[in-house]
Amino acid sequence: MECCALAREAEEPPGSPAVPAEEPQDGQPAGTPPAGQERDRSRRGAGPQDPPGRAARGRGRRAPSRRGGEEGGRAARRPRVTVDSSKAKTSLEALKISLRQLRWREFPFGRRLPCDIYWHGISFHDNDIFSGQVNKFPGMTEMVRKITLSRAVRTMQDLFPLEYNFYPRSWILPEEFSLFVAEVRMMKGSDPSWKPTFIVKPDGGCQGDGIYLIKDPGDIRLTGSIQSRPAVVQEYICKPLLVDKLKFDIRLYVLLKSLEPLEIYIAKDGLSRFCTEPYQEPTLKNLHQVFMHLTNYSLNIHSGNFIHSDNVNTGSKRTFSSILCRLSSRGADVKKLWSDIISLVIKTIIALTPELKVYYQSDIPAGKPGPTCFQILGFDILLMKNLKPMLLEVNANPSMRIEHEQELSPGVFENVPSPVDEEVKVAVIRDTLRLMDPQKKKRKDTQCQSSDPVSEAKEEVWGAGPASSPGQDTAPEAALPSLCLKQVFPKYAKQFSSLRLLDRVAALFIRFLGVKGTTKLGPTGFRTFIRNCKLSSSNFSMASVDILYIDITRRWNSVGIDHKESGMCLQAFVEAFFCLAQKKYKSLPLHEQVALLIYFCEYQLAALDEKRPVCGRGIVERRSAVVPCQADGLHLTPAAQTPLLSRTATASKFADDGSHRC
Repeated sequence: MECCALAREAEEPPGSPAVPAEEPQDGQPAGTPPAGQERDRSRRGAGPQDPPGRAARGRGRRAPSRRGGEEGGRAARRPRVTVDSSKAKTSLEALKISLRQLRWREFPFGRRLPCDIYWHGISFHDNDIFSGQVNKFPGMTEMVRKITLSRAVRTMQDLFPLEYNFYPRSWILPEEFSLFVAEVRMMKGSDPSWKPTFIVKPDGGCQGDGIYLIKDPGDIRLTGSIQSRPAVVQEYICKPLLVDKLKFDIRLYVLLKSLEPLEIYIAKDGLSRFCTEPYQEPTLKNLHQVFMHLTNYSLNIHSGNFIHSDNVNTGSKRTFSSILCRLSSRGADVKKLWSDIISLVIKTIIALTPELKVYYQSDIPAGKPGPTCFQILGFDILLMKNLKPMLLEVNANPSMRIEHEQELSPGVFENVPSPVDEEVKVAVIRDTLRLMDPQKKKRKDTQCQSSDPVSEAKEEVWGAGPASSPGQDTAPEAALPSLCLKQVFPKYAKQFSSLRLLDRVAALFIRFLGVKGTTKLGPTGFRTFIRNCKLSSSNFSMASVDILYIDITRRWNSVGIDHKESGMCLQAFVEAFFCLAQKKYKSLPLHEQVALLIYFCEYQLAALDEKRPVCGRGIVERRSAVVPCQADGLHLTPAAQTPLLSRTATASKFADDGSHRC
């Protein structure tokens, strides 16, 4: 079957031979063992690195090559990629295996000289990095918290309700408790047969901590804890797909390779985590049976029914590909299911990128030295009985452990390998590193003059790598399996380009921030935005602008997490932008109102940029063409690239602007 073939394609060959280490090269610590000893140590596994002091003393010397001629020259041409794993934490073992397979050089205690890649376990700020690549984006941890994710997705649901129907109806506590009660009462009144169940999830919770089910809003534990620990309450999915009468969810690994331009990859295989008690629809009697309703591995591992299995097709944790094979054997449309999952992932990341760009420019301002970023995300997805995928949450730091605890005797535990985890997670880390390989990028840059860009793009996506030149050692890449990560964006960009309205709103926001390194817009910046985009009028004076700014900013600051800065955050700016769009373009769907206002603002700013003098050869010249404005290194998407509305319709709206003044 096709799904089984995909699983085999992503599978790492068991017992693959260790590859010999390369010869010493410039910048390699002195005291490196001879080639034969290095190979012996590589076969035994990841041995300890040289002591930091010893490594530092020899770093400035050129290590002599034990081989001459062509092989020595090849080693000089192909320096090994260096990886700082000192902050890797729980992903360390999977990372070590990946680095051995790639023949890359690991620095487990850090390095005085810069490394090519820094592997962090928690966040971008685990270390102060000024160059290279780091496997975390600034702000990602904050963006995927349950409340922030819910707000981001709900904003997109306001714009595109049909496109974002994969996320359960949600309310934020305690600020929306009254709204939650009122809406549930109204829905029950309109449909007396509706007997919902709700799930309450603490905002900062993880591994199932603090999650509980309720049947009525009055059952929410409105004690001091809910005030000090905000939460999200969602409509519980009562009819999930069952396998062996058990509820399960899917952990899929997604690589955000780049934010600008946006690049997304999805792993071809993932993990299926099972409950350990047969599922029944929620009733007052079984609401508290967590092993029946909650799929969290960290909870179910404590169940007496949890099964550790070395077989990917059985046990309480299995590969997702094994589930797909089983569904396919029953006649399910696996291709459509994958298509729906890919759509869910792309749309979710589109909802997150606007605010991620604000965080990015704050930590890595344009024009200043800083690293490039990438990140592996864990998407938790639940399949409904009709095979519709529903997003449960997104994890900024998905567990990459490849072992589990086994109780040898009461209170005595031992870490034992987990073949299912290792098969999936090592492949994800290894192939993420292959995609981010800085040496591959350098080789590609040197060959771009003489290579076919189309074939080269295919090689990057499917892991074939650029064609080797004479004398290059391509054995490591050739010996590795094909990439387990598949590019989905920009591959399918055309289908989703109309959804990226808020990216352009964020670009406007960043343009008027003024001070680099900030994430909030001050009152002067907001007034400048209104003035430059010509949004004020006799019906909407600058005094009204100030009132709008104060009202929205005060409300968002009262519910926000970050109180270090004063001013208007991006979510508040988006709300103000929606308000302005609804005033300016009445009687249209919200997404059209917002799109028209974006076009209008970009048009006004481009005209303003054209009027500004540009000095060249001692003569003051005017720009000859209207160009999209740039915001601190993040480019505004030109209106022509977003075919939500025709340019003719946009132009007519510009012409009729006088009749739509606020």
